[in-house]
Amino acid sequence: MIHSLDDVIFMKHNTKSYPVPAKRISVIIFLFLLFGSNALTTQEPPIYNPKDIFQPVVAKHGMVSSANMYATEAGLQVLKEGGNAIDAAVTVGFTLAATFPRAGNLGGGGFMLIYLADPKKMVAIDYREKAPKAASRDMFLDESGNVDSEKSLHSLLAVGVPGTVAGLAMALEKYGTMTLERALEPAIDLAEKGFPIDSELRRSLLSVKARMMASPPSMKIFYKEGGVSYDQGEIFKQEDLAWSLKQIARHGPIAFYKGKIAEKIVCYMKGGGGLITSEDLASYNPVIREPVHGTYRGYDIYSTPPPSSGGVHLIQMLNMLERFPRGLYGHNTAKTIHILVETMKLAFADRSKYLGDPDFVPVPVTGLISKDYANELQRKLNTERATPSEKISPGTPGRNKEGVDTTHFSVIDRYGNAVSNTYTLNFSYGTKLTVPGTGILLNNEMDDFSSKPGVPNAYGLIGGEYNSIEPEKRMLSSMTPTIVLKNGKPYLLTGSPGGSRIISAVLQIILNVIDFNMNIASATNAVRVHHQWLPDEVVVEEGLNGDTVRIIREMGHRVVIGDTIGSTQSVMKIGYFLYGASDPRTPGSLTLGY
Repeated sequence: MIHSLDDVIFMKHNTKSYPVPAKRISVIIFLFLLFGSNALTTQEPPIYNPKDIFQPVVAKHGMVSSANMYATEAGLQVLKEGGNAIDAAVTVGFTLAATFPRAGNLGGGGFMLIYLADPKKMVAIDYREKAPKAASRDMFLDESGNVDSEKSLHSLLAVGVPGTVAGLAMALEKYGTMTLERALEPAIDLAEKGFPIDSELRRSLLSVKARMMASPPSMKIFYKEGGVSYDQGEIFKQEDLAWSLKQIARHGPIAFYKGKIAEKIVCYMKGGGGLITSEDLASYNPVIREPVHGTYRGYDIYSTPPPSSGGVHLIQMLNMLERFPRGLYGHNTAKTIHILVETMKLAFADRSKYLGDPDFVPVPVTGLISKDYANELQRKLNTERATPSEKISPGTPGRNKEGVDTTHFSVIDRYGNAVSNTYTLNFSYGTKLTVPGTGILLNNEMDDFSSKPGVPNAYGLIGGEYNSIEPEKRMLSSMTPTIVLKNGKPYLLTGSPGGSRIISAVLQIILNVIDFNMNIASATNAVRVHHQWLPDEVVVEEGLNGDTVRIIREMGHRVVIGDTIGSTQSVMKIGYFLYGASDPRTPGSLTLGY
């Protein structure tokens, strides 16, 4: 039976959309002949190409794309109730803290990019962690002057002052329509009543079990009595986390930064040699910043500004690539990959010198994202042979006048508002240390500083003086939540986890959509590549044509078949319809619309 005109245009099953069956074509023709063209709709039908192997989720009113089923469902319910994209995004962020603990968090930080349909404005909220007031430049160096990774990754010294609770609360208060209590409902319910362990959560907990053993509170929460791992399908509850979430729902972010949660954090820090004090927590504030903005083939690209390096270098690379023909030389051909890799080298070389917290150092953003500077850099780019990284050094942009386990989600609503958000604990489950009585895992973001300028961090990224450790400074990030506008309206929302590989993943989503005319599902599933200047190697995902790999090597590149690159969560709006795709690189990711 046909219940509505929407049923004629496309069927819905579990919120996913599918092409019109042949047997319904006659119904459409009948309606057209009986009532004229007005019997259908002036809205254009969903784009569907039967040649595409991968098909996106299709919807008309709102869409949520995240790395976790429960979070996506919670966000979509908010949209259905009439909430806006910011309401849904904050709900997703808190829900992930309960259901995706390796990256979803209360004890970390991140960046939120918001497009407000009225008054057509883009806003960036920086809720990145900060160094405690007692932090010092050489705090992670041993007696020989070498970086002690145990301290920078696995101790309480590794913890930056968390920003997630303050950042999400600020977004909701300034741009949302619902109460914080409502936004926290799904997270509280899932933490208190529990949910079945899936294969991905079980796998990730098995992988960090040895490190978790250093934290009795973590072992008590994430494993059964005696340290036995949960089996798939068993119910996983987090009573302490439910308590913390209820405190925030009842008292607002003050509970985390000045109230009972803060007291427990400070007590834990004092007892374990950490640096965060009650003053550090009480003085933490997220910052509203101007997004970085560039253009690419007529599209407006907006992304997060420093202390994220992602937006700056995304635009910098797009500026260089714009000088090449649309579509370069074919998707993932040897010549295209070569051009991409040489472009990445130049951008990451600049990252090593010029990026840091703009509240502490003069980051030359205007120069780095200028098209004139891109012209300069492009002249250095050899289109036929690989340039060894040792022969590439940071350029001279005009001065500014003015983890692997991170997670991203994208949301768009019926009103035209959009949110692209990336946040993290840095490494999977952060330090693996949980504050007793709170269920809150702590980040290890202090490793994102340049503990020793010129020495790679845990991601292999080289940092300079601009990103050295200073009290109350925000550490440099690669997070790149991005919104692309077409004719002044949201066209593509995307972002990714992946440490230094985030920028490469986001870049390739944009290129796949704009230059190679892929639908968002195909763009998401396509094989990715990455180069970060140092080490001098091209990381390629499994699945790239063997002959292509051989040709790239013959061009002088050292190619490594590595782990997957990023895990994007993306939404597009084309005409009257929304198209979304979750990355299969993260099992359990889900995009839903209505």
